[in-house]
Amino acid sequence: MDKFRVNEISGPIKEIMKVGRTRSEWSCSNGFITFELITGFVYSASEDTLDMIPGTLKLTDCLRFCQENSTCQSINFETGLCVLFTSSATQRPGALKTSHFPVFTMYAHKICLLGTRPCNRVWMFERVIAHELRDLTRKRYSATSREACMEKCLQEHSFQCRSANFDSSTGECAISDMDRHSVPESRYFAPSGDKIEYLENNCVDEGVRLCEFKKVNGRIVKTVDAVFENITSLDECRKMCISVPYRCHSFDMSDTASRVCRLSHHSSASLTHIEDPYLETRGVATYELSACYNVTIHCEAKEMVAKVTSNKLFNGKVYAKKRPNTCVQDVVNRLDFEIRMSYNDLHCDVQQQGFGQFSNDIVIQHHDMIVTNQDLGLSVQCQYDLSNRSIANGVQLEVSGEVDTSGSQSATVSSPNVTMTITDRSGEDILSAQVGDPLALQFDIVDQNSPYEIFVRELVAMDGVDNSEILLIDSLGCPTDVSIMGALEKVDGNGKVLRAPFAAFKFPTSEIVRFKALVTPCLPSCEPAKCTSKYFDGELRSHDSLGRRRRELAEQNELLVVQSIQVTDKFGFERSERKLSDFDETSYERQNDANSQSVEDESSCVNIIGLIIACSLFLLAQLILLLAWTYVWQRRKSKLAEGAANSADMLYTNMSMIY
Repeated sequence: MDKFRVNEISGPIKEIMKVGRTRSEWSCSNGFITFELITGFVYSASEDTLDMIPGTLKLTDCLRFCQENSTCQSINFETGLCVLFTSSATQRPGALKTSHFPVFTMYAHKICLLGTRPCNRVWMFERVIAHELRDLTRKRYSATSREACMEKCLQEHSFQCRSANFDSSTGECAISDMDRHSVPESRYFAPSGDKIEYLENNCVDEGVRLCEFKKVNGRIVKTVDAVFENITSLDECRKMCISVPYRCHSFDMSDTASRVCRLSHHSSASLTHIEDPYLETRGVATYELSACYNVTIHCEAKEMVAKVTSNKLFNGKVYAKKRPNTCVQDVVNRLDFEIRMSYNDLHCDVQQQGFGQFSNDIVIQHHDMIVTNQDLGLSVQCQYDLSNRSIANGVQLEVSGEVDTSGSQSATVSSPNVTMTITDRSGEDILSAQVGDPLALQFDIVDQNSPYEIFVRELVAMDGVDNSEILLIDSLGCPTDVSIMGALEKVDGNGKVLRAPFAAFKFPTSEIVRFKALVTPCLPSCEPAKCTSKYFDGELRSHDSLGRRRRELAEQNELLVVQSIQVTDKFGFERSERKLSDFDETSYERQNDANSQSVEDESSCVNIIGLIIACSLFLLAQLILLLAWTYVWQRRKSKLAEGAANSADMLYTNMSMIY
């Protein structure tokens, strides 16, 4: 491969390259030497090649090779190859050209910075030619060179300077507390005029960080900053990204079997000016840094202050998890924010663990209404040294004068993932049922170690065909008709699992019944709604249901859950694919039960009644005959008593007449 196959840079960019040549790297006695990095460019000066070091898997190693060699002035780096040069684009701007290799190249050269102290980073600034960060300038200075503009950024004390735009035609240096990674939209970083360059500070100190990464499937960066071997897991690769001595913004570990972890200080936000920077293929993924948070706890005399800094503009809220409505701070487009929690303020409910020890739990929530898996929960603590200190007003919580802090702690709490399932009364999941089957609708927080509980409201059953619907649990969290669905109750006293009993039902036009509900996670527990419902005996009874009163709902966080079930009826209708024209009268009466079943049942009822009537008439006739025979028999005895002279023939004749 020809390592120096390049395209020529246009004339205006050549003029930009000349800026900064007034300060020579060869004489930096009053300052220090560091590196300026340019991604997507290659230095073509084969006659000035000092060394080629194949097998170099880390950009930092390549830069150190140059740093340790006094004759080295610049480097080209591709993953696996480091090239050292005795000259740089500062002296030879025409030799710096856009790279068009299958993998893009990163170029860096030595620069001299004055009036500031070096940071613990191998390169301190990255330059993007003919680009700028728009509309986010905090301060403007006049600078004689790019290096002077960089120094203005490093020397800024009123805020942390993350980037600068330097206009070589006017000498204007516009510094900002934002960079390509901290802004929420790519529209802020855009091509500029020929004279403006973007300078990004790699010395930004973000301290101990709580970081979240998002997965981007189907692509990996062609050129990375570092390749680490024998990495056993994706989590270990992630930790490598957070701990390296530069601002790592993405990593990939596409084949865990090979145990190779690749890191990059780039992400999609910083590669917009590079043509085709990704290798796109199925089965791979890049994990890009979504946001990082650094939380510090200031333990003051009367309150605990949690200060949060982020690497990306934050919109959302921070609140005490036990008091999400009364101890809350709304945040709009901020990189840093805080929440103050007074020790004697019931609205924040700070817990006293012991003498001089206080703690509370806070939640950093991105969305204004709902808790998502991007949110963070932190447990913060303050421990005071109260020895030899006076207590004001006899209250232990207020300490006069300055207060010494002896430590703070933090821990991450996972946000909840809620599911809705349809079960039988024993809790076993089911997919189909018949009308009237005893069922239950169950809501679960998947992680039983989660600190959240849940409540449910606006539970609706919908027809799977024509979207007819019936409200089962209203906006207050109460059942609308307990004969259809009962109140939501905790399962075994666990607020993470709720269950509402109901008998299976269906809509006339479909066998599919869809359930939809709003579920709200709450910390630490959910207050039940007070409901009044009419029961089967017609009496109104009060009961609890796991919902929340309307005035409290506006400030809560809601999740939408949906589930479906197939419900069939019990009428026993037989299905036939035969056409009606194929039926004879007999088969039609037998097979079309939908029309004939009730008629047949009615005929059966008529036959049974007729049989009963016939039997009754028969018994009545027998009774009448018996009474008649008894009457005749009594008369016969009377006649026998009156006259014994009657002969046997006469008696026989009389009996014959009776029968």
